[in-house]
Amino acid sequence: MSENCTHDCSSCSEDCASRQQIVKEKSNEKSNIKKVIGVISGKGGVGKSFITSMLAISAQKSGKKTAILDADITGPSIPKLFGIKDKAYSPDGKFLMPAETESGIKVMSINLLLEDDSDPVVWRGPIIAGTVKQFWTDVMWGDVDYMFVDMPPGTGDVPLTVFQSLPIDGIIIVSTPQELVSMIVEKAVKMAEMMNIPILGLVENMSYYVCPKCGEKIYVFGESNLEKNAEKFGIKNTVRIPIDPNIAANGDKGLTEETKNNYLDEFFNKIK
Repeated sequence: MSENCTHDCSSCSEDCASRQQIVKEKSNEKSNIKKVIGVISGKGGVGKSFITSMLAISAQKSGKKTAILDADITGPSIPKLFGIKDKAYSPDGKFLMPAETESGIKVMSINLLLEDDSDPVVWRGPIIAGTVKQFWTDVMWGDVDYMFVDMPPGTGDVPLTVFQSLPIDGIIIVSTPQELVSMIVEKAVKMAEMMNIPILGLVENMSYYVCPKCGEKIYVFGESNLEKNAEKFGIKNTVRIPIDPNIAANGDKGLTEETKNNYLDEFFNKIK
């Protein structure tokens, strides 16, 4: 690999080992996945898994066949948010069957393969990246209109593997209002540009809190930076998600699908 490598093989003529290894993986013959959207952030703790879940719920409610590939191998939380207790299984000893939520959203996560949900996954990067590929190639997803990929924070092995190996149609970037996050958003934007992945939208999570007594918006983490970031990076589709204790409570109980206020319904209609 050249010392000046940007990982953007589309504009590079070098015949390096890295270029030879970049091949889009094919899903198996028992899967027909039409659109794949990654949900990313440059840092942790911004609510990517929550946003992924709510996007999937919006898609499913709109009549689309929906799936979630939980690519956060060391910090999986999708099964917990949906209250999934069943483990993944293989009916033929070759391919895995994903679990399903109450509304029929298909899910594959490492927690569906562990004996105990609290068991840590202490693996090195290449093994983790290989597992994510297997979630794409070795799972019988069936017919899926929209697959959302919940990625771990940062711009390391797994996001790079997903961008290079899966046919990603676009990404959603998740942020919070703090000024520090603007720098993190820029890292995610630049990685997407390097990999020629379209940015479909920007979500500012925990943007504000609405006082239950007077209805005033309280900006707990400071004033919003959503418009500034969207203009800076040329992102058209944006949405603010408030701090909603009811959503958090439902997630803790595994009842995310019962959340009444899905702030992402309109946003999904813009990006689909």
